[in-house]
Amino acid sequence: MSLFFIVFSILEDSGYLPRLALLTDSLFKRIGLSGRAIIPMVLAVGCGSMATMTTRTLETKRERIIATILMALTIPCSAQLGVIMALLSAHPLTLWIWLGIIILYFIVIGLIAKRFVPGSQPSFFMELPPLRFPKPKHILKKTWTRVVMYIKELLPIFILISVVIWALDLVGIFNLIIYLLNPIIHAIGLPTSTTSSFILGFFRRDFGAAGILKIKASLTGVQLLVASVTLTLFVPCIAQFIVMIKERGLKMALGIAALSIIIAFTTGFILNLLLVSAGVVL
Repeated sequence: MSLFFIVFSILEDSGYLPRLALLTDSLFKRIGLSGRAIIPMVLAVGCGSMATMTTRTLETKRERIIATILMALTIPCSAQLGVIMALLSAHPLTLWIWLGIIILYFIVIGLIAKRFVPGSQPSFFMELPPLRFPKPKHILKKTWTRVVMYIKELLPIFILISVVIWALDLVGIFNLIIYLLNPIIHAIGLPTSTTSSFILGFFRRDFGAAGILKIKASLTGVQLLVASVTLTLFVPCIAQFIVMIKERGLKMALGIAALSIIIAFTTGFILNLLLVSAGVVL
């Protein structure tokens, strides 16, 4: 995250981000957002929890809701993205298919959200600062501020997550959840050994992908693709879920989580069915 914040600070201090917002404004307006939403979207590639907090800067409540939905459902964090790229690296075609499906969902979900989320279309006015060479002092200061904020906001949640995982495993509830989830995992063409990865993915997104990476050698290219797509569309991690509750309310957070579960497993089932029926070997 520190490395991501350094890169983000360089883009910000150079004056490029406002120009990127201007360039993407016409495209984002098609899904109910303004170019200003590019900032939380870029941040979401680093950490969805931090990005959800930055939606406060968006102009309207409608825009904040749409941005939160898109980030939770379609944008992988940097940790999960890195592991998924490692998962699919041996099958380059699967990486492009995964990327195409995620982009498609981003567009489709955005168009649907624009139609059904009430509110007015946001306007976009932003002063363009001059392009300049980033100053190391400014970059370090901004990075330090964001790292401290990240630690204060999310470190207690990550510690709590570790305790919860340990407690669930200790009393046997973790194994019970795995047993109940197994039929759904089998329905999307994955073996029982991958079930725990989906549960861990709720606690930390990269934990889920890392679980698949451990058993990568025993899975086919099709199974790796299905697992990667499903994990990406699956519920946001518990840290992002808690931030969504704080920012959007419990009802909205639960609705987004339920929607992501339905979309993830439905997509996994359809994708596996199409690839297996067509006899595709990846």
